Amino acid sequence: MTSPSSSVHQARKALGQRLREIRLDAGLTARALAALADWHESKCSRLESGSRSPSEPDLRAWALHCGAPHLAEDLVTTARGIDGMYVEWRRMERSGLKQAQESVLPLWERTRRFRIYSSWLIPGPVQTGPYIKALLTSIRNRRQLVDDVDAAVRVRMEKQRIVHEGNHRFAIILEESALRYRIGGCEVMAGQLRHLLVAASLPSVSLGIVPLDADRSGLWPVEGFFLFDDVQANVELVSAHLTVTQPHEINLYAQTFSTFTELAVYGGAARDRITAAIDSLG
Repeated sequence: MTSPSSSVHQARKALGQRLREIRLDAGLTARALAALADWHESKCSRLESGSRSPSEPDLRAWALHCGAPHLAEDLVTTARGIDGMYVEWRRMERSGLKQAQESVLPLWERTRRFRIYSSWLIPGPVQTGPYIKALLTSIRNRRQLVDDVDAAVRVRMEKQRIVHEGNHRFAIILEESALRYRIGGCEVMAGQLRHLLVAASLPSVSLGIVPLDADRSGLWPVEGFFLFDDVQANVELVSAHLTVTQPHEINLYAQTFSTFTELAVYGGAARDRITAAIDSLG
């Protein structure tokens, strides 16, 4: 599996390769292009290798001096997409948790097939209000954000309507460990797990649990991720929110999800794992 931190670097390298091809098609050496753009010669090499991110003026100058000004807008759009792949939480949440929750509503509404894997938390579409509040309160305190937790909880709960409405399908795979981490205390966690039993019976939801005693020789737990149709994958890191849109990387996440589905148990066996987790709370 490609590491999340390498995804942005690979995208920058791909853009750099494209810049190199444009330069070669124009019959220019790196030195010649640098002279035309009034750059240091090493700048071309750094842009082509992906070690330096191009600015919009850089890309427009590149296209212009290579005799391909019609490519400028496409290059700029590609670079903006790369910049948006890796977004620090402090940037995403600078206006509060409520706005961060609202920002993903259009994506949720247009997605028909959700594939969700989590090794440490119950995922958003099947969370209870108290569980959400415990999570967001912790995030607010840890990241020292404005206090709009209650408003953010309401937005996230409203998002859950798509579990019950429209042609949306949710395939959720949880590591059994996610059932055991106590978020919000025993009472909140027990309520969350009971809700998970109910959610698993919904026609729109398929729930699998990877048992703690499963043979993990082939694939061990990885970072949690959401797959939105075959268009986008989102990964939550400690410091940032990663958006993956390159088809070959989305395919890697899809393959990983498929492998987890083979490790998971379903139906009565999954309910037994959830019930055991409830019983462990005392």
